[in-house]
Amino acid sequence: MNILTAEKITKSYSEIQLLSDLSIGIDDVDKIGLIGTNGTGKSTLLKILSGAERADSGSITTRKGLTIEYLSQNPDFDDNATVIQQVFKGNSPIMNLLREYELALTEVALNPDDSKCQNQVLSLSQKIDNLNAWSIENEAKAILTKLGISNFSSKIGVLSGGQKKRIALASALISPSDLLILDEPTNHMDNDVIDWLEKYLNTRKGALLLVTHDRYFLQRVCKRIVEIDNGSLFSYNANYEKYLELKSMRDDSETATQRKKQSLFRKELAWIQRGARARSTKQKARIERFDVLEDSIQAKENNEIQIDFDTKRLGKKIIELTDTGKDYDENSVISKFSYVLTRNDRIGIIGPNGSGKSTLLNLFSGILQPTRGVVEIGETVKIGFFTQDNEPITSSLKVVDYLSEQSEDSNIDVGPVRARKLLEMFLFPQEVQWKSVSKLSGGERRRLYLLKILMSSPNILFLDEPTNDLDINTLTVLENYLADFPGPVIAVSHDRYFLDKMSEKLFIFDNVSSIKLFQGNYTEYSNTNTQEVAVKSETPLKSKPRKTAKKNKSLKFTYKEQREFEEIDSIIAAIENEIVEVDLRIKEDSSDFTLLQQHAKTREILEANLNQAMERWVYLNELAEAIENSKQSNIN
Repeated sequence: MNILTAEKITKSYSEIQLLSDLSIGIDDVDKIGLIGTNGTGKSTLLKILSGAERADSGSITTRKGLTIEYLSQNPDFDDNATVIQQVFKGNSPIMNLLREYELALTEVALNPDDSKCQNQVLSLSQKIDNLNAWSIENEAKAILTKLGISNFSSKIGVLSGGQKKRIALASALISPSDLLILDEPTNHMDNDVIDWLEKYLNTRKGALLLVTHDRYFLQRVCKRIVEIDNGSLFSYNANYEKYLELKSMRDDSETATQRKKQSLFRKELAWIQRGARARSTKQKARIERFDVLEDSIQAKENNEIQIDFDTKRLGKKIIELTDTGKDYDENSVISKFSYVLTRNDRIGIIGPNGSGKSTLLNLFSGILQPTRGVVEIGETVKIGFFTQDNEPITSSLKVVDYLSEQSEDSNIDVGPVRARKLLEMFLFPQEVQWKSVSKLSGGERRRLYLLKILMSSPNILFLDEPTNDLDINTLTVLENYLADFPGPVIAVSHDRYFLDKMSEKLFIFDNVSSIKLFQGNYTEYSNTNTQEVAVKSETPLKSKPRKTAKKNKSLKFTYKEQREFEEIDSIIAAIENEIVEVDLRIKEDSSDFTLLQQHAKTREILEANLNQAMERWVYLNELAEAIENSKQSNIN
């Protein structure tokens, strides 16, 4: 059933028209991946469909009562709110009720004999039960835990950008909606988190529309691909793999058409060169047709990115790390690491956020000096370092001037004409080349920054999260370029597809300050790791659904699981109440250092117990859902 239809949507920003007469329909079961080159208006279209922004013209028709939840690339945050308040956006009835309950508990702790306070707690508890608020709050906390956020009382203002993005994602996921719209949800996410998010979205009911550069994510989640290409929308009822096949067929058809145009163009060119007399109407029309034909051929030829730059000679000695370690204050990020970089190395670095991946790249490059050990860099080494953050760019510079200026600073022979050609190869058309850099989208700035790095002729490439904000077209060509690059490449990335294509070895940060070397790409490592976990696991909970499925019987709780399922919400609430009481004692005993240490230790244990309970809550609810689905399947 159709829930949203957008027709003839047009949107411009100053002199640039991003969207022109675009139309799209969304059904209630759609899982759509929106793809296209950076700067073509993907995020703008999401904003318009979500209602966050208005189109210049066109219409949007929605089903009556349609609810939409939208995760933008740059969500708004209240720095003074706690994590859980931000998830519920601080003003929901449930959040207000839970906040009243916490305050009432505090009053009871301060006045344990006050019957009025006790009655207030009981009354609020009953209201929470009636609204099923405990379950909703617990689900929010479970999602936050899966996303790597465990301190629910932390203030938003002290968190990192990546943590804030996860909280915004949790808020979007927990809010009931008919249509969920996500803009780059996988950016800055660990691989484990992305795996969980894939499973969550695959089981979620309702329509989904998202923008992502993660091709495995597109393949596993999206059943329909919509592409913005040259101002037009192309819809494919297919996953990403099937889309590539259909896209190739479309390109082949366009290529055949293009060949016919080129043949006609050569004939028209010969006619023009013979000297057309422009007196007659027919001849004028033919000259005009020639101009249109020439423009269409050039536009098609300029629509592909190609990278072909020289590299400096690389000597025998490249980079060697010997017993290298790095500390920040008293925290050891890398303890003792040795490696000799070779000419043919293709290395991916993976691990949780904050584990030290970027630190290792910075040690290899010489940007950081080690706390211990030695880093030796060969004399002929010229490093191209594509960092996570674009370097500061003067906003008044035009795009073409920026590239020419950078080439002069790097002693690279790139004049204005060559600069314009390079920009066209990187999908910067002429009208964009004369824009100021400040008006480029985030993805376009990343592409410009990548162009600057590659044109400096490096013989070693270090890439720190290169897939963030780069579109799939640019990533595909970058991967092809890396395949032919004659020097070593090291990349930090959470993009599993990118890691599979570029890496032959992995540096794995799996323990504090420890780095393992794995020979193979990410899928090979993931498969090996999964097999090891399956062998080591002694938890019968995973195997029971499989055994019962083989016997063709309905899934069911054990007696113990049934009781646990019924009690888990109250267990979690009790732990949270204990944490509230400990926090009160911390305030009361703030002048006694010994007591403070005891309270802190108690709180740490309670937080660990809460995390375990939340994990158990997730498992039991997933099992309950599987049991219900099994019952329905047997009925049918």
